[in-house]
Amino acid sequence: MYTDLWKHALALYARPGVETACLHLQASGADVCLLLCATWLQARGVAPDPARVQALHALARPWQQEVVMPLRSLRQAWRTPAQQDPQLAALREHVKGLELQAERTLLERLQACAQQWPADAQASAEDWLAWLAPDQARGHDALEPLRVAAAGLQEAEDGA
Repeated sequence: MYTDLWKHALALYARPGVETACLHLQASGADVCLLLCATWLQARGVAPDPARVQALHALARPWQQEVVMPLRSLRQAWRTPAQQDPQLAALREHVKGLELQAERTLLERLQACAQQWPADAQASAEDWLAWLAPDQARGHDALEPLRVAAAGLQEAEDGA
């Protein structure tokens, strides 16, 4: 099991279908960093509860709104014009790198928040994704491929 949330997120995101699932969930209003954190907490056997969920949301929400989303919006706004302007394309790549760094920073902050939460033998029955997905994404089909990929990653890690 990955003890580092960033390494867990990279390994999970690289699994087939996860990137597409995450983009669909993001389009429906989900915070992908929180969802990746959910799979990490699930793998660690940490039990979800309202206070923990609130702590993660309180940490993620302002960072997403004030840092990640403005960078993402700028990068997306430059998609079409950058196809005709090599200098703008280079700047867009820098913004993309900043967006990724901002997401990594958020994952590091989420890990710091949750690092001391103990594993609980009863936690395996709990579904962190159901706790951390926003209402509009809870019934989304894309949650299932994320669950399956996370379980597959966990099985691969346990077998290694």
